[in-house]
Amino acid sequence: MSRTAVIVPAAGRGERLGPGAPKALRVLGGVPMLVHAVRALAGARSVDLVVVAAPEDGVADVVALLGEHGLLDPDGTRAGASVVAGGETRQDSVARALHALPDDVDVVLVHDAARPLVPTSLVDSVAAAVRAGAEAVVPGLAVADTIKAVDDHGTVTGTLDRSRLRAIQTPQGFRRTTLSAAHAAADPGAAATDDAGLVEALGGTVLVVPGDEEAFKVTRPLDLLLAEAVLARRRAAGVVG
Repeated sequence: MSRTAVIVPAAGRGERLGPGAPKALRVLGGVPMLVHAVRALAGARSVDLVVVAAPEDGVADVVALLGEHGLLDPDGTRAGASVVAGGETRQDSVARALHALPDDVDVVLVHDAARPLVPTSLVDSVAAAVRAGAEAVVPGLAVADTIKAVDDHGTVTGTLDRSRLRAIQTPQGFRRTTLSAAHAAADPGAAATDDAGLVEALGGTVLVVPGDEEAFKVTRPLDLLLAEAVLARRRAAGVVG
């Protein structure tokens, strides 16, 4: 029986959030962002397994953290997630987690730990699109701002047609064979900003499905404030604990 897994690369430092713990372990509403993300992913109907790629020197800490929140059993077996050692780059971390997946996984999603408030409905939507036949799927939002291209000196060289632009989110979904081939062919010296970019470089087709405004990425201190507000609204409505 085929299964769906989600890889969560969580080995990065997240310097733009300022000094302190790795970005995935920054606290949101009293709980590390990684816990919010894993809980949402594990709660999606389409997901069978979540694999977190943790910092190499922090695997035990992440195992303990997920266990504390009921996402790993005390003996280390999977309740909602498992943990592997990540690499120096996001690309390395995804590749390592991909290699660690069980053989019966045939659909793989990749999700940023820094998108802690991703709705489970978005996770299921991406997985369903892959199951329906797409080789690679990304959620995207229409771009509201005017986007201009500039040269090395900051001079505008053109204005892009925003009706044809999308701001891409995660989780991104793939047939396992497609993602494995894309990583095998990737140039380790030119790390892509997302896994769909690796598929594009290999000549694959990437489908865009509607994204969700609450799946935004927490990158700057202002994003963290917005995430706190969204979480507070959800809690007031009884959506999360």
